[in-house]
Amino acid sequence: MRLNVTLDLPTGAHDAGLLLSNPDYVHAKVRASGALEQHVDITGSADAEFTVTTRRSLPTDQIPSHLRGFVGNSIDVRQVEAWEAAAADGSRIGTVVLDIAGAPVRLSGRTRLVPSGPSASTVSYDGDLRSTLPLFGSTIENAAAGAVRAALEVEQDVARRWLADHA
Repeated sequence: MRLNVTLDLPTGAHDAGLLLSNPDYVHAKVRASGALEQHVDITGSADAEFTVTTRRSLPTDQIPSHLRGFVGNSIDVRQVEAWEAAAADGSRIGTVVLDIAGAPVRLSGRTRLVPSGPSASTVSYDGDLRSTLPLFGSTIENAAAGAVRAALEVEQDVARRWLADHA
């Protein structure tokens, strides 16, 4: 299944790049996603290319009850965003991979940060979400897509609050 999500950020692309590579912000967005446990690792720097790897344990309350037997009471999600160095206008492109351990689900795709005004930017995710479970694959993909969208909407809210509080 194809998944496209766009986040609107109330800051320019250069500052958005700083935000996306800020460990304190990344910890805050992971916590806000409902993580029971979390780990964040950032390599590189906002001045060049950087990679953000997060691991989080999440409750399975967004997964339909008849499918929870496949994953248990929690799921472990590993997300890797690898961002290339910024262009002169602050825009960046990158890749995103999201794996759910113990569940037959994987998201892989591209991500893009672009300016959308003097003090605004967008981060877009465009990828393929696949389940390898033949019988329930589309049901699992739909449930996972809903969870990914919800997590990214939370991320947008956290980013807006973070930017307002740290301006």
